[in-house]
Amino acid sequence: MQNKIPIEFISRLAEALGKQFGLECEVTIHDLTLDDKEHTIVQIENGHVTHRQVGDGASEVVLETLRHHKGEDQIGYCVSTEDGRLLRSSTIYIKNEKGEVEGIFSINYDITKLMLAENVLSQLIRDTKQLSAPAAKITTKVEDLLEDLIERATQLIGKPVALMNKEDKIRAIQFLEEAGAFLITKSGDKVSEYFGISKYTLYNYMEKKATKNGK
Repeated sequence: MQNKIPIEFISRLAEALGKQFGLECEVTIHDLTLDDKEHTIVQIENGHVTHRQVGDGASEVVLETLRHHKGEDQIGYCVSTEDGRLLRSSTIYIKNEKGEVEGIFSINYDITKLMLAENVLSQLIRDTKQLSAPAAKITTKVEDLLEDLIERATQLIGKPVALMNKEDKIRAIQFLEEAGAFLITKSGDKVSEYFGISKYTLYNYMEKKATKNGK
């Protein structure tokens, strides 16, 4: 490359990125001013990602992009390795003052393990969402516990109290009863007020639950 290209800075940048993002991040510098286009890599960090080393050539993807896009940077595209790993890649073309491409700065990040982790996390999250009741919180005060249980009952129904019908409220109160909410002092008053029903209606809804269980 010509001296006008800040190769010393680019070299330090490649080393810094390789260290910053760890062993899964490969950073390469290609010198396209060399006569031998099959051996353009002049620096590579974490070359184990693609099993390349200094003296190897540019990938087919990079050369094709250069040929058809006239040196337009390509950011965040995906390629796969011969052994089936998935890489998220970016290719930045180094140009001289005339706009001629003289080098390539390439980043290849192996996201295979991240994809596997995403699948595991997605499964866990999906299973959690399929639970019949919202997740419980750990509280330090009894009054906070009651508020949390009421909030979970509302989440279980999936609509605000103003839109709940009788069956919705019965279901919510049954959840509270099963969770032990009515063991808390004066919980009946607060639950009745929250759902906009009388204490008589509250006890009636609880009796419906008891009758159902009796069957």
